[in-house]
Amino acid sequence: MGQAVWKSLVDLPKVREDFPNAGNWAKAEIGRDQGQRLLSRLQLPCIQAYVGSFPNISGRHVGFSYYSYAAGDCLLTHDDTDQGYAMGGATAPRRRIALVSYFHDEWRSDWGGELIIYAKRKMHSSAQPDLEVTHCIEPRPGSFVMFTVPRFHRVCRVDHVAGDQRRLSIAGWFMTEHP
Repeated sequence: MGQAVWKSLVDLPKVREDFPNAGNWAKAEIGRDQGQRLLSRLQLPCIQAYVGSFPNISGRHVGFSYYSYAAGDCLLTHDDTDQGYAMGGATAPRRRIALVSYFHDEWRSDWGGELIIYAKRKMHSSAQPDLEVTHCIEPRPGSFVMFTVPRFHRVCRVDHVAGDQRRLSIAGWFMTEHP
C-alpha cells in the first residue's frame, strides 16, 4: 500500500459525480504482482463455480484497488451495477462478486466505517427501492467480506473520534465478460 499511487476523490471526477458528499477518501490501483498475490490466497472453489455459472462467458476479469477512508469519509448507498468502462472496444465486464478485506492495524467500534448491506423489501412498488439492513459489518483488521452483485450497500461515515486512524481496505470485483 505504501508504494501505491493514491488519488483522492477530488481527483476522480466521474466517481465524485456518483458519490457526492462522500468526503475525500482515497483510492490506489493494486499492482499486478500484489493482485496476483491476493488472488493466490483466494483459491475458493465457490468463487470460480459462481462466476463460471453465467452463460456465454467470453472472459473473466478481476479488478481490485486499495481504499483509505479518514474521519468524515463515507461511500453512499449503491449496488455496484455501474459496470465501469469498456476495455479495448469490448463491452465492460459485469461485476459478479464483490470482495472487501481490511488492513488497518486497529479499529474501534465507535470509529464508524461499517459496511452496511441491504436487501430490497418485498411488496414495495415505488421506483426507488425500499431497503432494509441485512448486515452491519464492523471493519475489523484482517477480516474479509464477499457478496454477490448486484447488492445495495454503503460504507458508513468514519467518525471524527477516529482521529488520524484510517479505514484501510482492498476492495474490488470478480467480473465476467460477455459477447
